[in-house]
Amino acid sequence: MRLLVTGGAGFIGSNFIRFIRRERPDWSVVNLDALTYSGNLENLAGLEDDPNYEFVRGDIRDAEVVDPLMERCDAVAHLAAESHVDRSIIDSRPFIESNVLGTQVLLDSARRAGGRRFLHVSTDEVYGDLPLERPEIKFTEETPLRPSRPYPASKCASDLLARAAHHTFGADVVTTRCSNNFGPYQFPEKVIPLFVTNLIRGEKVPLYGDGRNVRDWLHVDDHAEALLAVLERGTAGEVYNIGGDNERSNLELTHAILECMGFGEEMIQPVKDRLGHDRRYAIDASKIKRELGWEPSRSAWPAALEATVSWYRDNPEWWQRVRSGAYREYYEKQYGTA
Repeated sequence: MRLLVTGGAGFIGSNFIRFIRRERPDWSVVNLDALTYSGNLENLAGLEDDPNYEFVRGDIRDAEVVDPLMERCDAVAHLAAESHVDRSIIDSRPFIESNVLGTQVLLDSARRAGGRRFLHVSTDEVYGDLPLERPEIKFTEETPLRPSRPYPASKCASDLLARAAHHTFGADVVTTRCSNNFGPYQFPEKVIPLFVTNLIRGEKVPLYGDGRNVRDWLHVDDHAEALLAVLERGTAGEVYNIGGDNERSNLELTHAILECMGFGEEMIQPVKDRLGHDRRYAIDASKIKRELGWEPSRSAWPAALEATVSWYRDNPEWWQRVRSGAYREYYEKQYGTA
């Protein structure tokens, strides 16, 4: 198997590539990434000399870059996306261009190449939100799409393009929608690495609004394992929800991190709530469990959270270089001037 991974220098993409290299050592992986602000090749340090790994810097919107790579690959795992909610509120255009146009370019390229297995990786945010007072309700694959903000709206559009490619052209497309990921190599604007690195630096953690918003937390290696299961055994045209069975309010998350790191409530800095902040996400992952035999085994707290905190404590050079912007130098050192 020769697998094209888009967005492989990002948080989920890089962990997915590392997982594939461990679990499918006979596969070859081509990593296509434009290295925008959150793309970081240091996430993949150590793979440069792997004969079954290749990095290509390029934009998924550019068919002249995508087509030759598609021709020599057997399958695509499409993880490239602009993904930060707050950034999408400030400027939605990059999200539309990358998540919508980029996805269509890849789908068209796969069809021109004669058809490729196409794993389209999406998010539970396309479903909108759930009421806090109804904990029994969860997102299923049949839940209507009701995105609340520009980022999930752009992902919703890409999901529908993937669906249309299957319906119209018979494309071998499978779509996944995951809950909030956590683990190593996560860009420190996201809540867990932001809070952990702030506390290491002696800074307070910013808690949005009343802190009651609930998310389902999924370890990135559980996610990678689920993606591999869908890539290999998922039914074309189907959607698979992936969750960690690990719902926590933001306030619970904050207290768990503080306790893990030996701090008290004095380190919480309440801040104005984000615009359009969804109240609750919760994934019903019974379909992937039933059909593909996958279920999370690495996401349970406190062990998974403690291990994640330890990773950031043990790798200060990585997150310091990200926070300073110095991580961008890594490409030039490895591959020369772009």
